[in-house]
Amino acid sequence: MQVLLVDAFPMVRAALTGLIEQHFAGARVQGVDSVAAARAALAQGIPRLVLLDLQVDGGFELLQQIHREHLLLPVVVISGGDDTEDALQALGAGAMGYVPERSDLDTLVQALRLVLAGGTYVPPLKQRAAQPPAGPAPGEWAELPLTPRQKHVLHLLTQGLSNKLIARELGVSVETVKDHVAAVLKALGVSSRTQAAVAATQKRG
Repeated sequence: MQVLLVDAFPMVRAALTGLIEQHFAGARVQGVDSVAAARAALAQGIPRLVLLDLQVDGGFELLQQIHREHLLLPVVVISGGDDTEDALQALGAGAMGYVPERSDLDTLVQALRLVLAGGTYVPPLKQRAAQPPAGPAPGEWAELPLTPRQKHVLHLLTQGLSNKLIARELGVSVETVKDHVAAVLKALGVSSRTQAAVAATQKRG
């Protein structure tokens, strides 16, 4: 498994490389310190996973480019913050995971395994006090215009499950899950399943 790691700091790259190679058999990590080097690496071959620090100059634009040109290539953002707005921005741009640097190593490994399995990792996040969450207030899941099955789908979304895994869990088709997810997105006022997972996590309380 080839992994592309984009981070400006050599010590961080060394630590993450060691962690990935220890926990993922056969993993080969290519560490680069700039967006230009990352683009050159992508031109040589598409990895199985990208780990990206958005603090790298041009990092957000690289995330958007990967999502646009390599839709099925999962990107996990490694972030120094745990703010909901930052996570929503990254997930909305195509990231399949958002892991604050404060996370412990076990959490990072579990997040990477989840993303590699087709899921989305969304950690507990902080809400900026100056910017109240859009949509229903905390604790108002019961008031969302959703059926019990759709609320179950919403719960599974917050666990990071892919549509395929949700379908398997509920014993329904993937197309049925997609219909339920569409209803969830409309109820939460968001445009993607990853944004729904973040928003629902914040509203649950």
